[in-house]
Amino acid sequence: MPERLPIYELERDIVARLQASRRLILQAPTGSGKSTQVPQMLLEHGFLDKGQVVILQPRRLAARLLAARVARERNAELGREVGYQIRFDRVAGPETKIKFVTEGILLRQMVQDPALRGVRALIFDEFHERHLYGDITLARALDLQESNRPDLLILVMSATLEAGLLETYLKPCSVLTSHGRVFPVEIEHTPERSRFAGRPVWELAAEAFERYVESGDSGDVLVFMPGGYEIQQTLEALRHCPAAKDHLLLPLHGELPPRDQDAAVARYDRPKVVVSTNVAETSLTVPGIRYVVDSGLARVKRYSHRNKVEQLQVEPISQAAARQRAHLRHRGAGHPVHAGRGVPADRAPECRGFGEHSQDRPGRPGRAIRAAPRLPHSPHFSCQARDGHAGRRVQSRRGRLSAKPGPGHG
Repeated sequence: MPERLPIYELERDIVARLQASRRLILQAPTGSGKSTQVPQMLLEHGFLDKGQVVILQPRRLAARLLAARVARERNAELGREVGYQIRFDRVAGPETKIKFVTEGILLRQMVQDPALRGVRALIFDEFHERHLYGDITLARALDLQESNRPDLLILVMSATLEAGLLETYLKPCSVLTSHGRVFPVEIEHTPERSRFAGRPVWELAAEAFERYVESGDSGDVLVFMPGGYEIQQTLEALRHCPAAKDHLLLPLHGELPPRDQDAAVARYDRPKVVVSTNVAETSLTVPGIRYVVDSGLARVKRYSHRNKVEQLQVEPISQAAARQRAHLRHRGAGHPVHAGRGVPADRAPECRGFGEHSQDRPGRPGRAIRAAPRLPHSPHFSCQARDGHAGRRVQSRRGRLSAKPGPGHG
């Protein structure tokens, strides 16, 4: 049986609201258990007697690892009651009741089977990470529910979501919020920008790690970098760092083989340093983390109007993403939290109103080190898809969803 996570405080309300309205917006902090436990709640309460729940994940890595975790919690073989489907990889069968997929997979299924036969519920997880495919599938799901499938359940979940505007779009629907368990967290920023002129971010991350070890603290460390190149440079810098000689150094990103991805989230007898892209930011648990070094950067796909192609660009992350990174913590034995961020102050804009709480186990308040520059405020939810596809417009029969070029998109 899964451990009692904060999301279970809303179990009765979730069941009652879905029975009443068939649409639900669920806000819950990172680590509250919404990604793994809500699908199981639907199964346990009889919502899936005549079909399956499909959970949309923005990343292939999260879809695969979440499916594996739910299968373990249910003592089931992966691919039977619980499964997943991503590009070039399908581990599911006719008996699958809980299925994790990426957005493109569901969109293709909607094209091939517009009625979504055999699907009883759709869960749009981490909806704040909006993409064009996700907006299209949500619009199509609402059309389908209003026309041929009034029995279809639609849930939208996120830790950092502007629920007011989304509620207006989804009306009639219900909104539930879980506040989880919070404890104070200190966040430390890097020193003045003049000290870091022209220095690569991986060197700064290695220095932040050294300061952490020299302070006498111990435990696993999670470092956020924007992409695979920066991850390899960070690992190389750490290999030349005397403080890392007793640590296991592991990369984590979506292009790694499954075996290497599993190694990054496994437990070891020695402390580890996991250098990851933003795949570890949401939906994915990296157990044992006591300290976080955040570059404040992410590699984002944008459409180049000049070159007429999509390109990956390194950009400062939003305040919402910064909050989620800082509030990552150990979700097992309940050790204190160390959430720092290391990035040159001249490479990130200013941030206002940054939160100072994180989640942990009861009775074990955490401590963190404020080690990052201030970051920009997160954009509010809007009914415009922000995937960078300039000039593309998507209109559903509802007439409420469109994709338009945003600022800086070419």
